[in-house]
Amino acid sequence: MKKFILILSAFLCLNAVQAQVENPATATKNAATDATNSNIDNGANSAVNKVENGIKGLFHRKKKKGSSEENNPSSQSGNSNSNSNSNSNTTASSGGSSVPTIKTYTNYDFVPGDTVIFQSQLADEEVGEIPSQFTLSNGQADVQVEDGENVIHVPKGDGAVITPRMTSQAYMPDQFTVEFDVKNEAWGLNHFSVDFGQRVYYSGGEGITPGIEFGDGSVTWTLGDVAFPDALHTNGDYPMIWHHVAIAVNKNVGKVYVDQFRVANVNNLTGKPNNVTLSINGYENSYFKNIRIAKGGIDIYRESTTPAKIVMHGILFDVNKATLKPESMGSINMIYHVMTKDPSVHYEIDGHTDNTGDAAHNLTLSQQRADAVKAQLVTMGIDGSRLTTKGFGDTKPIASNDTPEGRANNRRVEFIKQ
Repeated sequence: MKKFILILSAFLCLNAVQAQVENPATATKNAATDATNSNIDNGANSAVNKVENGIKGLFHRKKKKGSSEENNPSSQSGNSNSNSNSNSNTTASSGGSSVPTIKTYTNYDFVPGDTVIFQSQLADEEVGEIPSQFTLSNGQADVQVEDGENVIHVPKGDGAVITPRMTSQAYMPDQFTVEFDVKNEAWGLNHFSVDFGQRVYYSGGEGITPGIEFGDGSVTWTLGDVAFPDALHTNGDYPMIWHHVAIAVNKNVGKVYVDQFRVANVNNLTGKPNNVTLSINGYENSYFKNIRIAKGGIDIYRESTTPAKIVMHGILFDVNKATLKPESMGSINMIYHVMTKDPSVHYEIDGHTDNTGDAAHNLTLSQQRADAVKAQLVTMGIDGSRLTTKGFGDTKPIASNDTPEGRANNRRVEFIKQ
């Protein structure tokens, strides 16, 4: 008890380190400044983390197997109109990476927001440097090559607190989505949190939407610990596997997805979101990539009439290919649902790219991608005569191609009602 009182007293004497959001135009200069400031502050930050981790260790509850959504069918994303129901998780290859498939994502229902407001772009970053699109306000993080591509690396040690550099510290709308890929060298997915304006374990911050903790086999939000399904494979037997995390918030309603599973679903959120901050504990090496924040769009499920045009940023493809990524199934399932509900609906599927690369190649690629979306819908049971396709390449941008966010908004699939 005496040890606990000493730890608690020390914790109460330390101030929370707030994430700094700055103008993207000065990102490279500020990233260098962050590196210097981070080294100066590491002693104090290390003390904060050690006390914080001590407090968490005292109060963290052990999850009870089978006591939550783990065995509740409603906790897994579902679509009654899908042709099959597969709960098998992505499998680990001999190289230790996960291999998701369209089949494992058959019942996925996450749909990203329709306007991208932040998109990480790490390909051109210098290895060993702090990623210039982010502010590092605590600990250590740098760009490293993992599985052949640049990713954000948080080394074992003090952990890190990183947040996107933006022109305002309060840039989040009431309805938004957050996506990223993460892997952890010991657990696959563990020991980090996603916050919306304050650290999860710091007091105060009334009026800010509560943050989300990802722990040992569970996610913790406003309903306490919710255990992951066994098939998710996030324990110590499955280290170094990439997992796709997706979060959707619409005012008081929030959902969390890991890979093909919906692992949390709440409707008691309070407060307003300010920003998105990743807080990583540093118990082991962790890796992050493909961080995207989007403003949520209309929910066509609830529209009284089908919109004349639906813009999808959630239909994703392998780089420079027309191969659908499994996480595209949320958006494709939404279109499938609309077409099944109203058999009179016909769509022209339009493919669009950004202006990266050769224009002629982009035109061909966009046509191939539109064709791939049609083929998937036909495989699911939609009559092919109800779908036509057209590729526009980079000829119809809806945003500037000068920023990662603009290029992300230009890479899209549109469904034009005929």
